[in-house]
Amino acid sequence: MLKLASLQEQEDLGVLESPDEMPGREEPYSVRGLGASLGISKTEVSASLNRSLASGLAVRDRERGRAKPSRRSLCDFIIHGLKFVFPARPGAPQRGVPTGFAAPMLQGRLVSAGDDIYVWPDAKGRTRGLSVEPLFRSVPQAAGQDERLYEYLALVDAIRLGRQREAHLAADLIRKRLLKR
Repeated sequence: MLKLASLQEQEDLGVLESPDEMPGREEPYSVRGLGASLGISKTEVSASLNRSLASGLAVRDRERGRAKPSRRSLCDFIIHGLKFVFPARPGAPQRGVPTGFAAPMLQGRLVSAGDDIYVWPDAKGRTRGLSVEPLFRSVPQAAGQDERLYEYLALVDAIRLGRQREAHLAADLIRKRLLKR
C-alpha cells in the first residue's frame, strides 16, 4: 500500500511516466509492474492487494478500477498496529541501508534519537549500524528505486523501533504525508 501511495503522489506531481512514455516497461500500477518495482512475485502482489482490499487498507478506484490505499486506515494500521504484527528487534552490527531516523531524509529531525544507527542489511550498503529485518527481504532494493517509498518505510521503522518520543514524531510525519495535513 505504501508503494501505491508513493505512485499516487508521483502521479499527482506529474513526475510519474505514463505507460505511453515507457515502451517495453510495465504499467506501474499493474501487478507485474508493482512486483518488478518491489522485487516480489506477481502472486505475492496479488495476494497482498486482495488482503488489503478485504481488510479495508485498500479500496477499488471507481474511475480506473485499480486498488488504491485507504490512507486513513493505512495510517491507523501503521501507527497503532504494525509494530505488533511486524515487531523489530535490532540485531548485530552490519553494513546496510540506513532506516528509521538514520535514513537520509530523516536525519536531523530528532535532536537525540540515541547513538544507535539502524540499517537494513544489504551487501551494497555503505553504512554500518545495528541490523533490522525489513518488512520484506527486497525492501533495500525497492527503497533505492523510489525515494518516497524509502521515506515511508524509514518512518515505519522509526515507529517499529523507536521509543515513545521517536515513535510519536514518526507517527506525526507519516500522518502528514499520508493524510496530507
